[in-house]
Order: sequence, then C-alpha cells, then structure tokens
Amino acid sequence: MSRPMSRTAHRIARRILTRALLAPLLVVAALAMAAPAPDAAAQAAVQAAAPAATAGSVTGITRTGSTFTISTTTRAKVRLVVARPDIFRLWLSPDGTFADDPAGSDLAVTTDFGPVTAALTDAGTHHRLTTGALSIRINKSPLRFAVYRADNTTPVWQEAQPTSWTGGRTTQYLTRGADEQFYGTGLRLGEWALRDKTVPVAVDNSWRENDNASPAPFYMSTNGYGVMRNTWAPGSYGFHAPSALTHNESRFDAWYFTGTSLKGVLDAYTDVSGKPFLAPLWGFELGNADCWNASNPDYQGDHNRARHQTTPDVVSYAADARAADMPSGWFLPNDGYGCGYTKPLKSTVDALKAKGFQTGLWTSTGLGGIADEVGTAGTRGVKTDVAWIGSGYKYAFQGVQQAVDGIEKNSDARRYVWTVDGWAGTQRNAVVWTGDTHGTWDDMRWHVPAIAGAGLSGLNYAAGDIDGIFGGSPKTYVRDLQWKAFTPAFMTMSGWGATNPAAGYQDKQPWRFAEPYLSINRRYLKLKMRLMPYLYTMSRTAHETGVPSTRPLVLEYPNDPVARGNQTSQQFMAGDSFLVAPVTSDTTVRNGIYLPAGTWTDYWTGRTYAGPGWLNGYSAPLDTLPLFVKGGAIVPMWPQMNHTGEKPVSTLTYDIHPRGSSSFTLYEDDGRTRAHLGGAYARQQVDVTAPASGTGNVTVAVGAATGSYAGKPASRGYELTLHVASRPAAVTLQGGALSAHASKAAYDAAPTGWYFDPADRSGVLHVKTGPQSAAFTVAATGTSVPAATPVTGSAPIPQSGWTLVKADSQETAAENGAAANAFDGNPATLWHSAWSGSAAAPLPHEIQIDLGARYTVDGLGHLPRQDGGINGRIGAYEVYISDSTTDWGAPVATGTFPDTAAPTTVPLTAKTGRYLRIRALTEAGGRGPWTSAAEFTATGRPADSRSG
Repeated sequence: MSRPMSRTAHRIARRILTRALLAPLLVVAALAMAAPAPDAAAQAAVQAAAPAATAGSVTGITRTGSTFTISTTTRAKVRLVVARPDIFRLWLSPDGTFADDPAGSDLAVTTDFGPVTAALTDAGTHHRLTTGALSIRINKSPLRFAVYRADNTTPVWQEAQPTSWTGGRTTQYLTRGADEQFYGTGLRLGEWALRDKTVPVAVDNSWRENDNASPAPFYMSTNGYGVMRNTWAPGSYGFHAPSALTHNESRFDAWYFTGTSLKGVLDAYTDVSGKPFLAPLWGFELGNADCWNASNPDYQGDHNRARHQTTPDVVSYAADARAADMPSGWFLPNDGYGCGYTKPLKSTVDALKAKGFQTGLWTSTGLGGIADEVGTAGTRGVKTDVAWIGSGYKYAFQGVQQAVDGIEKNSDARRYVWTVDGWAGTQRNAVVWTGDTHGTWDDMRWHVPAIAGAGLSGLNYAAGDIDGIFGGSPKTYVRDLQWKAFTPAFMTMSGWGATNPAAGYQDKQPWRFAEPYLSINRRYLKLKMRLMPYLYTMSRTAHETGVPSTRPLVLEYPNDPVARGNQTSQQFMAGDSFLVAPVTSDTTVRNGIYLPAGTWTDYWTGRTYAGPGWLNGYSAPLDTLPLFVKGGAIVPMWPQMNHTGEKPVSTLTYDIHPRGSSSFTLYEDDGRTRAHLGGAYARQQVDVTAPASGTGNVTVAVGAATGSYAGKPASRGYELTLHVASRPAAVTLQGGALSAHASKAAYDAAPTGWYFDPADRSGVLHVKTGPQSAAFTVAATGTSVPAATPVTGSAPIPQSGWTLVKADSQETAAENGAAANAFDGNPATLWHSAWSGSAAAPLPHEIQIDLGARYTVDGLGHLPRQDGGINGRIGAYEVYISDSTTDWGAPVATGTFPDTAAPTTVPLTAKTGRYLRIRALTEAGGRGPWTSAAEFTATGRPADSRSG
C-alpha cells in the first residue's frame, strides 16, 4: 500500500511545484477568490467567540413586480424573487444592501421565464405568498420561511430556526422529515444517499472516499425540492435533524426548485443553471491519456519511456489499437507537467484522424495556444488539470469556460472538456472526473456510487480513470472497464503509474494486455460501440431535461424504499433500460443485486426475473458483468465498428424485450458539430405492444425519422431482435408475410425474412425488413414472452443501524483497531485485537453486534484486513444469532476462512434475532494470538420489531 500512496503524494508534490514555477500569479488570484474551508475545530472556535446573528422579525414587505423585499427589526433585508411558479430565489443581506452578488449570472444563467402571477396576503402570524404551484409562508416573529404545495397543507421544506451568520459563515437550518432522503452535492466520492451524513461542499484535491472531487452547492430532497446556493464560497451540508446547510460567507443566497418528482427537480435546476452539454459522438468512445513527449527536458516523469519520446509516437499506439481490433476514439498525447507536445502538432492530429481518432490536449499551465491548436492543428478536446485550475471554485469554472470558448470560437466542433474541479453549472460545459485514484477493489467500490450519484446534481458526464492512475492489476482493470463502458464518457490514464504494473498489463491501454484480459476488454468496448445510438439518445435526454444517462435507481423507482437509499449504491441504471451491477471485489459470485418491480432479463443468458427482490449467487466470472434488461426495453444498436464513422449505419438494429406496451424515441444528428443547437437533428419513434405475460401477438411500429441533419440517410435497412420464448406462427411486414428461414446462416444471407433461434439467450426472433424510408410495422403472431422467475433472495442488512455491544479485545494504540471499524462500511479501516501492550490477548476473540432491529439472518460476509497486513486473519470461526446477549444458543455456522485477503460469504442456518456474534477461534496461518477484520456484513429479512 505504501508504494501507490507515495506516488500520489509525489504527483501532488510535483503539481504543487509546477504550479509554483509556472503559474504563481494564477494561483495567488485563485486563492484570493476562494480560500479553503476552515477545519471543524477552527469553525467551532469562531462560532464560540461570536454569537450568531439573525435577521430578527418582519416589519414589512414591499413589492416590485415579482420581487418581494422583506424588512426586519435589524439592518437585514431579504429579497424573494419569484422566477416561475415552481422556482424562486431567496437572498438575505445582513446589511440590507444587495450589491454583493459574487456569483452574478455565472451559476444561474437563465432566470427570466416570463411573467409570473404571485399574490401576497397577511395570514396573521405569517405572510403568505402564492405562486400557483407553491404557498410560501414568511413567518413574522422571528423571520423564518416555510414552503408548501399549492394546497397550503403539504409541506415541502421549512426552517427549524432562523438563518444565522457568524464568523464569516451563514447557515440555514431545515426540519427533516421522518423518512426524508437527500441527494446531490456534485461528484461526491462515495455513497449518494446523504441522510445522516455531513458532506463537504469544498475542493481539497485529495480524491479519496467521502471527499468531493467536483462539489456543487446543490442538493435535492425526496420531498420534491432542490436548492442551489448562489455562491462561490465553500461550505458543508449536514443532513441531520435539523439539517444545517453552511457556506463560508456572511450572506445567504439560494435558488429553490420544486417538482412532483426528482426528475422534475433536476429539470427545473438545470433550467436555471444550464442543461448538460451534448458531447460529440467520438467523446462517448474510449479516450487514452498519456505523455508521448517524454524526451522533453522539462518533463517530470520517466524520460526513457519506450515509444513515448515525441508526440508523433502516439500514432504507433493508434495503429496498435486498430491492429488489435480494439474500439477507441481519442487520445490526449501530452500530460502537462513539462510534457508539452512536439511541434508541428497538425501532422500528428492528421495521422490520428486518418485512423479514426480525435486529438485533445491536457494543460497544467493554461490555454495560450488554443486558437492555433484547434483552428490550425485540428485538436478537439481539452483536459484542465489541477496545477492550473486546482484551486477550484470560480477560477476553475472560468478556466473551463475558456477551454469551451477555445474550441467553439475556432471550429464548428462541440465543446469537449474534462475538468477535475467542477461546481454548479459545470454540467453545461465539461466532463468531471474523480482525480488521482488507485487501481484497487476498494477504489472501484466507491467509484460506482460516485459516478452514478453525480447525475443527481445534473452532471451527465462523470468519470474516473479506468483502473485508476496508480497501481492496478489485470483483474481490476477488466472489472473497472466493464461497467464504465455503460457510462457516457470514460478514459484510461497512464504515464504516472508504473509502465508495466503487472504481468501482461502495460500502460493501461486496453489493447496492451495478455489474454484473457485482452479479449474481455475488446468484448465490452465493442458492445459499447454497438450501443452508441442508445447511449447517445440517453445523453440527449439529459441535454433536454437534466436527467442523466447514468442513474441511481431512485430516479427510476422513487417510491421504492430500497431504491431510495444506499442499499442500491453498488448498482445503477444505464439509461432507462439497463440495470448494471458491477463486480467490485475479487470474486466470481455477485450477491445483493436488487431488481425493482417489473421483469428483468439477464443480458447474457436470457433468463428472466420478476422483481422486486434480491438476487444472490449470480455467477459472474471475470468476463461477465451482471447486466439486466428491463421488460419492454427497445434498444437501438449500430453495426459493429471500432470508431464513429468507420462504416455507414446501413442497417439499424432495434433490440427489443417485448412486455406490455412500451416506446422509445431515437435521437440522431451529425454527431460532430453544433448544428443540432439550431434544430438539425432527427427523431424516430418505435412503439411495441405485446402480452404482459404468456402468449399473444407482438407488434413493432417503427415511425419515420422526422427532421433533418447533414448525412441523414434517405433510407436504411432495419433488423429487429425480439426476445420471445416461442416460435411465432407468422411474421408480417406492413401486413405482408415475411419468409421464414430454416437456419441462421440462411437468414444472414437473405435480404429480408425471419428466423427464430430458441438457443440464443432463451429465445430470439430475428427479423430483417430490407431498406425502409417511411414508417412500417412488423407483427409476430402466436408467440409468447418469457416467463419470469420471482426473486426472493434476502437483502444486505444496512450497517447504518449497527452498534457495537462488545469486543473482548481491541487495539487502541498502534493501529487504533476499534472494533466498530469492522462494520463501518469502510474497508480501509479495521478491527484488530490488542497487541501493542506487554502481552497480546489470547485467542479466542469475539465481537458482538446489535443489528438495530430483528432480522432473519441467513448470510455473513467477511472481508479480511485490506491494508497489506496479514496478522489477525481469522482462521476457524463460529457465528451466532440471538435475541439475547446472554443466551446465544448453538452456532448458526462454523468453519475456517482461507488465509487470503479476498472476501468470503458464509451461508448461515437462517435464524431470527437482533444480535450477531462472531467468534475467532484461531488465526489463519498460526502467526499469533490475534484477530483482525476490515468488514463484516450480513444478509437477511426484517422480522417483527420486538427487542431482544
């Protein structure tokens, strides 16, 4: 573990040095604009020294149009601006003036939605402001705000106490509902359900779990509202009771958005802060970043890297990718930090373009040459790194805007910028990524909720380097690439880690692997290329509505209590049709996959399940990503190709899982220019009707592609792959019979017709229509949809309710091995029995845990210490479940754990109880009388609520 950590520290140190040498004036300016958040102790000291001030009570309200100004018994005044019936701004000025507006129009880019009707009445203890969608109560004494729906009885949010300011910090306090959940705060590196968490809304460039890589001063609630603080100041949001929402400034300024769903809130938020940009098609393909100019004397890395001496060396890597039949779309051939590019740049850009690659540049110093790089050389992307924009906040935001302008003012291309320090509004300009992370299972684990959760702040493009930037292994690389292929933007990053971090694994480019890893990488990259029209359409949806392509389950299933919380943080929806459950540990069995209500078909086998419920024991060898398709899904697919434009889309496939009535609208444009902003695009609607279960007819109505764009085909062929369980009696096109073929080979050779293959993923009906230029309908009569097996597996028992009852021995000095670390949800911490005193405590050791409620427990998960140490690994063990800590009864499992760092799942004889007891009888390997563990988890089902 020390080697990757030292590399991180070394790289950060080099970045700091580079910043000092190359951009001192920029850094001074940045620090002046946004100082880092003070630590908790300093904040507490400031608050203790100065009592908090509040606005006092209301003395009057004046109105100018849709702006209401509230006067108080102090100097403070408040402006309430109604922008739309569902959107308003609340701006509190402690000194009564409204000249201090540091964010200006940077964050709230659209605030004029036309005239709005609002009425103000005096309701005695409060003034009531109605907008048609909301009833806003302005409580008079003391001044506090509460928001209700138009019925004036359904609460949205309300202040628990007056907003206060002290020591340069202003805090709003909101009551918290009994089951209210919270999401947002940007690209948070960890779980996305935030109830009971305190979240930094601040940049620290540490890029570890529970940091915030690209914070956004925005959150939303299951009560149907969201808030964007209109500020550049860092802060902290504590989602407790009450919630305390703080920024480091002596003012309060916030935009409030309401909706009937979380999707509606995101739509309103991005109406004001800007919709996510629509990336060019090549930006959805794999990118590769490295330094191919290592001979540069100023480069801070390895000057002797083979095939990386001058920028044109990147072209040989492009040739390698194509020779390996490996999809990939773009290169960043420089690395900043002394690795500039070899001039002339244009010849390299042209050579890459000839092989189907676009070129971007990576800057640690600024964008002084971007006009020539884009306009003359033909580059099309920019990555801004921390030595230039790493102070964050307004400085980073302006740096990204400069990159956007550099691309769009010097070409007809779309913006394609990556940044490591975003803020509210960054969604309209850039991809955000998770910074310098590590190729470990643990980093992969928290990347899943981080990247999915970023969408809950409107960030449609969130990414992390595949297998991190440091360390890594063939297994972690393959597993990481698998699931990231279902996100819009992804990239590999080499040049700072080891050139060959493991046998058969070079440079982190997916084509520089030994088998079987090479073929697995190719498989998932090819699948993403086939899914490009689907993923592109999902990102167009984000561009129009703010609803991201990568979605936590709560966006699709907001009323499912399981989907609302972090029990589903290790899975996500890729658009509206795919459920992805990444494997983030060294295992071939995936447990704890939650399938919501509806039917879900295993993408690889065709087996269909009925939710809601938990799927355990899913077979997931290294080449298999657990992937499920929602019943009713209609998925457009390209022909197989390795880069956009490699071949024409002469035949478009619709991969369909018929189930009831469903529809999909395909979006297409030229994929490259900004012409789509002027309406140059086309849409094609597909409607499917089928039985909800059992036997019947399946009808697919494919509409004409309406609209126009450069390169739109006048006609094209279509292939339908219908996942049905039985051979149809007949298949027709526009009412005329299509020919049935006796074999797949005959079908493939024919221009039209159909073939049913019962062995293909439990049954697939293949249909070819031939070229079509207008709407058409295909009908399959007398077929059936697959039967669905209910999922009834048990669920992970939430660790958030667990508390320590007893541990007979725990280290408190050298490793601070507190026993509660064994169930804190953080594999980096551990419980270790005492060893640094005069004598180690003898075996056996045990830990007793209160699960917080009664469960019928049927499984135990055990993760040994993950810090590189081996002492204390548990050998022989016993597990007990009971309603009493004084009478445990017989063990529900006994056995011996292997002497490895790999996780183990132990099935238990199902037993109901509130308390869990794990006894370590021996140490694996017999190294000493110690016990350690990184994590214990359990599965089961809630039982009745009587206490033990």
